[in-house]
Amino acid sequence: MTDRFLTASFAFTLMAGTASADYSLTILHTNDFHARFEPISKYDSGCSAEDNAAGECFGGTARLVTAITEARTRSNNAILVDGGDQFQGTLFYTYYKGALAAEMMNKLGYDAMTVGNHEFDDGPEVLRGFMDSIDFPILMSNANYSREALLSGTLQKSVVIERGGEKLGLIGLTPQDTDELASPGPNIVFTDPVDAVQSEVDRLEDEGVNKIIVLSHSGYVVDQRVAAETTGVDVIVGGHSNTLLSNTNERATGPYPTMVGSTAIVQAYAYGKFLGELNVTFNDAGEVTEAVGEPLVMDGSVAEDNATTDRIAELAKPLDEIRQRVVAETAAPINGDRDVCRAQECEMGNLVADAMLARVKDQGVSIAIANSGGLRASIDAGEVTMGEVLTVLPFQNTLSTFQLSGAGILAALENGVSQVEEGAGRFPQVAGMKFIWDSSVATGEGRVVEVMIAEGDAWVPLDPAKIYGVVTNNYVRGGGDGYKIFSTDGMNAYDYGPDLADVTAEYLTSQGPYRPYTDGRISKR
Repeated sequence: MTDRFLTASFAFTLMAGTASADYSLTILHTNDFHARFEPISKYDSGCSAEDNAAGECFGGTARLVTAITEARTRSNNAILVDGGDQFQGTLFYTYYKGALAAEMMNKLGYDAMTVGNHEFDDGPEVLRGFMDSIDFPILMSNANYSREALLSGTLQKSVVIERGGEKLGLIGLTPQDTDELASPGPNIVFTDPVDAVQSEVDRLEDEGVNKIIVLSHSGYVVDQRVAAETTGVDVIVGGHSNTLLSNTNERATGPYPTMVGSTAIVQAYAYGKFLGELNVTFNDAGEVTEAVGEPLVMDGSVAEDNATTDRIAELAKPLDEIRQRVVAETAAPINGDRDVCRAQECEMGNLVADAMLARVKDQGVSIAIANSGGLRASIDAGEVTMGEVLTVLPFQNTLSTFQLSGAGILAALENGVSQVEEGAGRFPQVAGMKFIWDSSVATGEGRVVEVMIAEGDAWVPLDPAKIYGVVTNNYVRGGGDGYKIFSTDGMNAYDYGPDLADVTAEYLTSQGPYRPYTDGRISKR
């Protein structure tokens, strides 16, 4: 396994040779772990003990313990950092909130992490409890939180740590639209990432720190912008977009690292499926002379640490009765891959939107709109447990119904397709309607070119002046993922319907062996 971990097919070199003052650093990193403490399947959902024993599962904290321990032995100087979104995604978070993440991150020996948007899912209160429990700093530079008493004076914009006698400056970044993605409350104002990073870089350099690493939960596209528009940033450890960067994996979005000027950008997909390992060499001036590495797949060949496995099994006992209950059967895998669902119609999107609409259709509701960011996994073929449904829909959202004009629905769809290029979670999965959008049209200038609404057995054009009944989840109805028009223009809203996971499970149950499908309800020119 060690030889496999040492494999690296990409090297970035600015200057030939090395000087005696060169400093080498191994940056081990994770991102978007989303409470996947147990092993996961290839579909990023739960994996049975039998499949795990057969070597067919990935990830889990017990594998990370082994891999991180081995990686540290290969380096004279190593740090372990996280790109945010440890929170949310399985029953472990629902039940323990941030307490289990804190325990396991302390065990793994993290040196720092950045605040992800999901760290705000339960407001500053749960984040503060997590901060009080961890043995390392959590960072967020691009926000003014001076008015939030729970964070002010505790949360840091950046931190300086030492490794091998050298000072390393670490800066945190959080999505600028976190107020739309989570529940940070009214006392935090998020700001531009470029300005925030440059301000911290300048301050750190004034203190004599010339090796700067940004921990960014802002996505691959924003990370490239930050690298291009700032000076002094050596490495960006990314997250948020769940991007796999690799030099060997055919599914990779780009090389590992991706170089923008002299800045090395890395990201390691999500869910603990990979451990990023970047080996960086700095000269005496703090300039990167070489950056080489590859994400290490946490597959069945990585041994699980027994003590960690036992601890997680102990903590899972209160969850087992809920998770193991079989609720349905599916005739084929239901694809909920984020790269698909955040860009086009997908099987999981159709399932959830259909389930929502079926539940409230007798209330005069004819349209369902679901945000793809709420779909967190796929489901494999065969028996479907409640645990699998909760892995797909972990946010404890409730159904929300309201009325909205056709013009408002069009505006909502425009918002939904406004950030497809960035892989944003606002992409709409729908039922009771179909629409065509044009990616060549600029955002906000009429990307949605046709909308048809189901009326009986017919499809009729959307009427801008007509009032329609709509169902979504309470997060989106409240303006989440940019759907502010639902909050401002929605009429006769009711936000306290049944839990979306329960609705979906009941719909699956009613279908017999469910057959996943797409039917062309969303198409692109």
